[in-house]
Amino acid sequence: LAISILLLLIFSKYFYLTSLSSYYTFYLMQKFGLSVQASQFHLFAFLGAVAAGTIIGGPIGDKIGRKYVIWGSILGVAPFTLLLPHATLMWTSVLSVIIGLILASAFSAILVYAQELLPGRIGMVSGLFFGFAFGMGGLGAAVLGVVADHTSIEWVYQICAWLPLIGLLTAFLPDNRHA
Repeated sequence: LAISILLLLIFSKYFYLTSLSSYYTFYLMQKFGLSVQASQFHLFAFLGAVAAGTIIGGPIGDKIGRKYVIWGSILGVAPFTLLLPHATLMWTSVLSVIIGLILASAFSAILVYAQELLPGRIGMVSGLFFGFAFGMGGLGAAVLGVVADHTSIEWVYQICAWLPLIGLLTAFLPDNRHA
């Protein structure tokens, strides 16, 4: 059950990250009338925040506990994702950096948490979670592209804003000794 919950959290995280990394440029161009070059600077800031979040997530998880990092990074990003579709350009930029930083910090915590749940199966757990994460990213890009084609990119962001609420499932994760 715990592994299934962690995989659902990975689904939520990577579908949302895909919505930003794949369609953020087009979203900014459509909603705010930015040029390709200007929207790429905003995408660069978001991706830089994702890189920083990925790096700091592990040490924070070691210090305060992985389950807290999972709670904070998946569910804690929800207020920001829910505000993003309604924000001005300046706030969209600020919110996307905050979202990238917070949401990206979850992966290392989720991976190590899963490895602790299945001791002696580090390779299997790593392969499962990395494969699932990349698969969800690819599937998310395709599905969200179809949704955007049939509706609009802004609608994609309104739908995806709710994905971090899947983080509520973290309540059902067991309290293991390292979490």
